[in-house]
Amino acid sequence: MIQEEEIDRRYSRAVTLSADLVITGGGLSGTCAAITAARQGLKVVLVQDRPVLGGNASSEVRLWILGATSHMGNNNRWSREGGVIDELLVENTYQNPEGNPIILDMILLDKVFQEPNITLLLNTAVFEVEKDGPDTIRSLKAFCSQNSIAFHLEAPLFCDASGDGIVGFLAGAAFRMGAEAREAFDEPMAPDTDYGELLGHSLYFYSKDTGTPVKFTAPSFAIDVSKEVPRFRNFKANEHGCQLWWVEHGGRLDTVHDTERIKWELWRVVYGIWDYIKNSGKFPEAGTMTLEWVGMIPGKRESRRFEGDYMLSQRDLIEKRTHPDAVAYGGWSIDLHPADGVFSERQPCNQWHSKGIFQIPYRCLYSRNIQNLFFAGRIISVSHVAFGATRVMATSAYVGQAVAVAAALCKRQGVLPRALYEQGYIGQLQRELMKTGQHIPGLVLTDDADLVAHARLVASSTLAFSRFSRGNLRWKSLDIGAAQLVPLHAGAVPVFSLPVQASGNTALTVELRVSSRKGGFTPDTVLATESVALAPGITDLELDFGVVLEEAQYVFLTFLANPEVQLPYTNQRITGLLSVFNGVNKKVSNNGCQQPPVGSGVDEFEFWCPQRRPEGQNIAIALANPLMAFEPDNIRNGVDRPVTGPNAWVADPNDTDPYVSLQWDTPQTISRIVLVFDTDADHAMESVLMTHPERVMPFCVRNYRIEDAAGNVIYRKTDNYQTRNTIVLDEPVTTDKFTIHVAHPSAEVPAAVFAIRCYGGMQ
Repeated sequence: MIQEEEIDRRYSRAVTLSADLVITGGGLSGTCAAITAARQGLKVVLVQDRPVLGGNASSEVRLWILGATSHMGNNNRWSREGGVIDELLVENTYQNPEGNPIILDMILLDKVFQEPNITLLLNTAVFEVEKDGPDTIRSLKAFCSQNSIAFHLEAPLFCDASGDGIVGFLAGAAFRMGAEAREAFDEPMAPDTDYGELLGHSLYFYSKDTGTPVKFTAPSFAIDVSKEVPRFRNFKANEHGCQLWWVEHGGRLDTVHDTERIKWELWRVVYGIWDYIKNSGKFPEAGTMTLEWVGMIPGKRESRRFEGDYMLSQRDLIEKRTHPDAVAYGGWSIDLHPADGVFSERQPCNQWHSKGIFQIPYRCLYSRNIQNLFFAGRIISVSHVAFGATRVMATSAYVGQAVAVAAALCKRQGVLPRALYEQGYIGQLQRELMKTGQHIPGLVLTDDADLVAHARLVASSTLAFSRFSRGNLRWKSLDIGAAQLVPLHAGAVPVFSLPVQASGNTALTVELRVSSRKGGFTPDTVLATESVALAPGITDLELDFGVVLEEAQYVFLTFLANPEVQLPYTNQRITGLLSVFNGVNKKVSNNGCQQPPVGSGVDEFEFWCPQRRPEGQNIAIALANPLMAFEPDNIRNGVDRPVTGPNAWVADPNDTDPYVSLQWDTPQTISRIVLVFDTDADHAMESVLMTHPERVMPFCVRNYRIEDAAGNVIYRKTDNYQTRNTIVLDEPVTTDKFTIHVAHPSAEVPAAVFAIRCYGGMQ
């Protein structure tokens, strides 16, 4: 028994924690920052005011994680974010292809739990900032609602990934809230006051069919959506979760301090929607359905945006401006919503895409007036318009990773965040980021510590691609335009051939297209056109465009729509080869062609996008000259995904024991090996609600072994499904030869490796 005498005042238990980096906010940006920083050797305190990690991706909100891939509905090929967010998405797809948000919670918690350098504080809210002078944070005060412990958190560096920017706000960091005028950054898309300056919150619900009749009585606070919601006729009984992202409110209010008020209004709408579905008589299929879950906290889109030394704006995104301090990228559309949300007569969003991914500079990730404060997530230094593209979770997570590596470099060099830019450390930061799997568009990893850079490479075989397999062809109608992406070297374009089938006398138009932007995948430049007369039946085409390419790039062998024609498709899939289609994807406002308003500052162009597996087979083309784009030297070219070429070594499908040997003139002592495999960076891997046709990406090498010069197996892996495999050997191995044997993933997919790196220490 505990018994205390009466006193005037009692105090909560107090605990002081010291760390190298304190991260506030356990959404995806804070979680990825914490994991990355811990792996960089920093002691991290991760403070999360909710009971689970993941923020808007968690079971509390249940929004799918998306970024540059944008539901695979834009022209950003192979653009899924790398590093830790890729690891999490691949893990979730493997463990949770059904999209259960509870399992995602578990995966995030487990990943953090596995890092001994992270101290995780759940249900703990930061409420005060202590400073040393006007521009330096000394510590934070936080309180855990579940154990009544007051925490005092000390560190030389802080990262605010809290969504509303509580640390930045309390510290006095410069911020903005609401939209800038068009003139501020010369942004034609800047909204007027009628459209509104803020994006609102959303609240979701899940329903399920019980198989027996279910009655529903609406609460007194539910609204009549048929009278108050202009788009009530768009409701569907079978839609739930984040398919109802457009059930949005709050853009006319203070999206920080009015959040509880906004939540109540969203509850009124949600229960009103369900009352309408259940009791209007217009949805007989809902008779046996019940509400399974309604969100308790809303998913926030926008509140404060903090000012760094650079503010990203519309022209940075659309013009693909390059930055010397690029550390991440985005690729979501500029996605702005009317401030009145579900109560607006307007379309629920305006999504305008750019032609490819855009760089995000390091100067957007730290405060311009608080010396030791980083920002991650949706609160980074961007205009309101650019925020429409950078705010999504995979992009937010990606900048969190950049902040973590920057913090580690700050510690090693004994400097503060701005000094990394001003004192010439950006090249080192970019190199360290790319070593963690962070793809930065336009940059190539050059790492002198990597022993593979000085090795001779010998492969058991290399794919000399001349044709796809034509066994078990699938004939598909050319109802919409289709194209095969083919990576070619500089020089003459080879002659293409394939059979086509026509139902009657018709003409087929075939174009050879490329992107006007290097490394882009918008086929907006037509190099040559062939019009072919077809008779009924199968015709063997030969397409000689007579074109010479000035540099290596992807070309689009493009077949314009003709419903009277069928193309042959193969089940064979090869890393870096892909078919795309000029179809429609309503999830991302993709209507086959983007036609923005005049004067909006956005490009007009066509969308050519892949189909989700099990569809999306390659067009069964053949080339007159073998395509030599899959050489073993690709494994050390410093790019770990297709860009202007496949950037992968691919073995010959007929090779029964594919391998790559690394050979040195003198013995090397190796303690760590990094392998990078193909987990299909073109697949969006939505984390919840949507399901996936497979747990493991079909291109991924599942089984491999590593041998030294004497043939001793020093490492063996079975059932791999992850992109990056980092192997820390129990004891360093000294040898003049390493051989990595990789098994073909399947009979239809040859083995491929993007990168092999070897290190003598823990670089």
